[in-house]
Amino acid sequence: MNSAANNPRPVVLISANSAWNIVNFRSGLIGALSQAGFEVVAAASPDGHEERLTSAGIGFIPLEMSRSGMNPTAELRLLGRYSAIFRNVRPAAFLGFTIKPNIYGSIAARLHGVPAINNISGLGTMFLGQGWKSRLAKALYRVALARSKVVFFQNRDDREIFIKARAVSADQSRLIPGSGIDLDHYAPMPLPGGPPIFLFIGRLIADKGVREFVGAARLARVNLPDARFQILGGSDPGNRTNISFAEIDEWRSEGVVELLGETSDVRPHIAQANAVVLPSYREGLPRVLLEAAAMGRPLIASDVPGCRAIVSDGENGLLCAVRDPRSLADAMVEFAQSPPERRRAMGQAARRTAERDYGQQRVVDSYLAVLWDIAPDLRVRVP
Repeated sequence: MNSAANNPRPVVLISANSAWNIVNFRSGLIGALSQAGFEVVAAASPDGHEERLTSAGIGFIPLEMSRSGMNPTAELRLLGRYSAIFRNVRPAAFLGFTIKPNIYGSIAARLHGVPAINNISGLGTMFLGQGWKSRLAKALYRVALARSKVVFFQNRDDREIFIKARAVSADQSRLIPGSGIDLDHYAPMPLPGGPPIFLFIGRLIADKGVREFVGAARLARVNLPDARFQILGGSDPGNRTNISFAEIDEWRSEGVVELLGETSDVRPHIAQANAVVLPSYREGLPRVLLEAAAMGRPLIASDVPGCRAIVSDGENGLLCAVRDPRSLADAMVEFAQSPPERRRAMGQAARRTAERDYGQQRVVDSYLAVLWDIAPDLRVRVP
């Protein structure tokens, strides 16, 4: 690993809780940073997806971490590993994503005098609760983010919660359009005809509202006997709300939903769907809705932070009550029974939303502006 001492290119260290997270959500940013002349090094838990980073010439440092554990010894060990990475890589800037990299990576960056840029992509229940874990999380964030150059948030609700908790200042925090979306890659497609297909895309965890989707499918089929309800995604054993294989098998046996498994390319499935559904309990800014919107698909989502930032009820989709299968079923029935021209108008409005507010270049420009501000001489050093 080249250090800043013998590397003509400034190094940006990027870290998230898994290689999958970086590949899935940050590839566009990494490519733009590399094209701008930076060397990008990624540190994350290895999960098989790191090969896509190394094959693209991105340095990868395996960094095992428990996503939800709070064992003090393990957390101190993680902070020590981050410190060792900073000593070895000597980056010009640190980009943190997900909870533990944002906390422990930023603390290590502060100890080593490296400017940090954080991205808060969503709030977990640990932060939002009232117990000691919530108080500890807020205290850790206050320490970790105190010297961060900029803390990006993906929706206004999360930003206001952090400001109220004194975890960030108003001047320090900014809004950013999620991870952005490649509008050419996710090109608009005409809505298919025939019986409606409702597509849920996401990890099979309770917090994404997948149980509500299944329950709503049972209810909606009374009015929509020919409709199809599809689930695209896999389990997440590391998540505390992961759906058990036994429950998934029950859904499969019942036949009310189609389980499509996992895929590396969601576009063919979105193209075949009439609407994309996300009844999540809370989001930062859900990428699946951005992908669907870019492809011109009407959106049906729960009325919660993150989702309602993208979905304008009655314009580019429909909002439903959170944790309420009946409300979701009513929304799907309303959509299916709407005239074709209304559904087409929703899809067109969704694409306009993606074009107006969520293009990937806006995210890239936001990060580059902060990097140039951190160290203007970097711009001179870039070939």
